[in-house]
Amino acid sequence: MSSNALRPSRSTHQRGSTLGNRLFHLYDRTVLSHPVLTLLLVLIAAVIAGLRLDQFRLDASPDTLVMEGDESFEYYQQTYQRFETTDDFLVVSYQPEGELFSDDALNRLEQLRDDLMAVEGIDESNSILNVPLLHSPDMTLMTVNKHMKTLDGDDVPLDTARKALMENPLYQNMLVSEDGTTTAIQLLLPTDERYYELRDRRDALQQKEGDQGLSEAEESELSQVLADYRQRKEALNAQQDRIIRDVRDVLANYGDQARIHLGGVPMIVADMMAFVESDLVTFGLGVLAFIILMLGIIFRQPRWVLLPLLCCALTVWLTLGYLGWTHWPVTVISSNFVSLLLIITMSLTIHLIVRHREYQQVQPDANRYQLVAETVSAMGRPCFYMVITTVVAFGSLIFSSIRPVIDFGLMMTVGILIGYAVVFLVLPAVLMLLPRAAQPGGALHRTPVTEYLARVTDNYRGTILAFSAALAVVCAVGVSWLSVENRFIDYFKSDTEIHQGMVVIDQKLGGTTPLDVIISLEQNDGTPTEDCDPFVDPECEPREQIDSFFSTDGAELVKTIHDFLDEQPQTGKVISLATTIRLAERVNQGKLNPLQLGLMGRAFPEDLQGLLLDPYVNEETGEARFSIRLIESSPELNRDALFERIRSHLTGEIGLEDEQVNLTGMAVLYNNMLQSLFSSQIKTLGAVFLAIMAMFLVLFRSLRVAVVAIVPNLLAAGTVLGIMGLMGIPLDMMTITVAAITVGIAVDDTIHYIYRFREEIRRDGDYQAAMHRSHQTIGRAMLYTSLTIIVGFSILALSNFIPTIYFGVFTGLAMAIALLGALTLLPRLLLMVKPFGPDQGAATENG
Repeated sequence: MSSNALRPSRSTHQRGSTLGNRLFHLYDRTVLSHPVLTLLLVLIAAVIAGLRLDQFRLDASPDTLVMEGDESFEYYQQTYQRFETTDDFLVVSYQPEGELFSDDALNRLEQLRDDLMAVEGIDESNSILNVPLLHSPDMTLMTVNKHMKTLDGDDVPLDTARKALMENPLYQNMLVSEDGTTTAIQLLLPTDERYYELRDRRDALQQKEGDQGLSEAEESELSQVLADYRQRKEALNAQQDRIIRDVRDVLANYGDQARIHLGGVPMIVADMMAFVESDLVTFGLGVLAFIILMLGIIFRQPRWVLLPLLCCALTVWLTLGYLGWTHWPVTVISSNFVSLLLIITMSLTIHLIVRHREYQQVQPDANRYQLVAETVSAMGRPCFYMVITTVVAFGSLIFSSIRPVIDFGLMMTVGILIGYAVVFLVLPAVLMLLPRAAQPGGALHRTPVTEYLARVTDNYRGTILAFSAALAVVCAVGVSWLSVENRFIDYFKSDTEIHQGMVVIDQKLGGTTPLDVIISLEQNDGTPTEDCDPFVDPECEPREQIDSFFSTDGAELVKTIHDFLDEQPQTGKVISLATTIRLAERVNQGKLNPLQLGLMGRAFPEDLQGLLLDPYVNEETGEARFSIRLIESSPELNRDALFERIRSHLTGEIGLEDEQVNLTGMAVLYNNMLQSLFSSQIKTLGAVFLAIMAMFLVLFRSLRVAVVAIVPNLLAAGTVLGIMGLMGIPLDMMTITVAAITVGIAVDDTIHYIYRFREEIRRDGDYQAAMHRSHQTIGRAMLYTSLTIIVGFSILALSNFIPTIYFGVFTGLAMAIALLGALTLLPRLLLMVKPFGPDQGAATENG
């Protein structure tokens, strides 16, 4: 349908610059002149996006929680290859109602184990049923193989089996609790060697691409490797999710016989993503329901409810389709980008609708084209400025060193730009095709809330400034108290299965999160150390180097380190070569002499070496591994402080060199991410605000306006972060984004208000009157937007995933603070500074 018949000969709206005129005329000749064609093109884009919507996926694998180029992740991968171990296993805790070491309980445990082993994909398990008991009065270190028995394969008296398991330092507090009431079944998940080969090749090619570039053949190879790696990764993730579901189905059949919980890093990751996926669907629909309700209450006309929902739905659909086409996974950090796109797209549509209804009110005889053209011409520029500054706010995330945070910033940038295009293509095109809306009622002229805030701004000048200053001081204190220390267990409510399972595993079975300490033997190149040269100083007594961990000194070293690690209140089960040595000493019924230590590696049968030695010592590289499980439920858990204490003790008290000590594991990778989040996001907020202030300078061409505009934004961001600090809520992988969200939201309100205030001041030069008119026009749109989002996001407080609750609460709080700042502090500063020239209203009063 063409709108030529509706178009007046001359525009009733004066447009700004020549460039603005050209852009509007181009828009006029395309979108407004051909609304049906415009909507058809948008529909085609939506269909194309939908073709790959099934490729949209969530990813929570370990490499999504590490810093960009983090050497710790590469070391983490190499460590598990050298020691032939993995974190990819599940732990089933089993606590029968009666005695654990009874025929009935062990028979049920055996049946449970066999049913779990029947799950496709689980090929290996460890439990008290199949591990060697290593208990016999006739056993010696050299006759271990002869006397080795298991509950599965041998007729062992239960008292003897209980004693063997409870006294074994390897099994105690890992496979059986110290009180003998709880046991565990460890289920090893399948590994795919081809997956690791593809990942290593991908990393090598990408490293070369960054350093020196790739040849045409290598670029083709990288493209193929990326495709194969992505396919393998998706297949492995799907397989792991299926295994966890099947395991849970098996466990459900035994819940009436014992207290059973499932644990392990893969389960934590799977449950975390399950909560996020559930929230995306359940609460996404809930948020939409609240938004529909609020739009209905505010506008009371179906079109003003359906059009915003159409724009929001198209924006999300097109963005998800883009992510599907580009195989761009969404992580836990970026999982809330859909909600944020709803906020920003809804804000754009509401601003256009309010302005459209305003023109409809003041121009009752205008036709459809006039109303739509006036709306687009008036709101195109401030909405574009809003989008650009919001992109700057979220774009700051790309300077993070963490891949998921970078992806979150880029996703928001793409989504915001898509949202802007959708709103200014779909909304005007649909309005060109619909009949003219019913005339707004008289309520359009007066909004009690904004009118009240205008009076507050007028009558409480000093109070607003004093309160803002006091709030800034309190916020500064709160921000200084912010921390990134948090516990996985705090992500889940206490009545959830995962929370309860983590508590049981922590308290009974040695802890949850894996941490590894790797000790290397000192390399002896024959040169004396700088601080101790016997040829220069005759009294120098250089420390003897340890050539092997299977020596007397080497054994004492690993025992000393093991005992120190075991003494830390945040650590649970610690397993190392010291565990094996002490087990050998118990079997040998006495300390091992140097010969026995040297031969210990050959004394154990081959299958025991894979259990007792290979995961904890690598003689080729001269490294020893200390496997630790952290107590996630410990109130004293502070990962960063613990890691620093371990490193300081090993280098300071024990005397190892810095390069001889390495910490790795999921606990280290997660801590690195949290520490980087704090430094790269919180500490760089100043740079972000400088960039936004520069944008204000470009937009408003006034340093005074830029300074005035930045103050409410600083206060809004500082207030949210300060409240988090004062309440002791740590920053984590989701709440860290609240800062960027707050900046983006506050910037939107600031730009819209200043842009409208400048329009109003040009009418009569009366600052006070301009403020009241701005409150009743753009202030109304800001209020509607904020109320809709605050009410909609309040439903997130019902989630079982604590970070989602915090996200919803603090997003709503950010909206409220940004709104109050933009409707009180901002106009108060404008009335004080008078950046748009002298106050003609005051001059008239004085005259």
